[in-house]
Amino acid sequence: MRTKVLKTDQEYNEACERIYSLINSSEKAIEPDSSEGEELELLSLLVEKYEGEQHQMDAPDPIEAIKFRMEQMNLKQTDIAPLFGGKTRVSEVLNGKRTLTLKMITLLNRYLGIPLESLFSGNKEIKLEAGNKEKLLSISSIQEYLKGSRAAMI
Repeated sequence: MRTKVLKTDQEYNEACERIYSLINSSEKAIEPDSSEGEELELLSLLVEKYEGEQHQMDAPDPIEAIKFRMEQMNLKQTDIAPLFGGKTRVSEVLNGKRTLTLKMITLLNRYLGIPLESLFSGNKEIKLEAGNKEKLLSISSIQEYLKGSRAAMI
């Protein structure tokens, strides 16, 4: 396979197929310095770059992130109630009747290891007023940051 920057889904699929065939071509491990090892590393980087550009995944909804982590750790609402300030409050948050506070977010990150990005993103209730948004977006350094990042502009 001729290695080049992936620009189409077809090229991406071909690269994935080649990676699969390289990995499964031998019972021995591929040596990193071998031609197969270098091809595998290069294709992996190209696939990762393409996926990052074409198939960006948004962070999960904060409540879904909490429920997922609870399931992973086999926790019940009563187990995590101290992080929320009580059984009633954890129920209200998990049912969407109350928003997460900064303290809850900090404790969930510290004690359950839920990434801060997962706990902050998805909060669609926090928005800038239209006038302030325009003022902020008129600043060139902020425009450059937003252009090159995955920051969500709402």
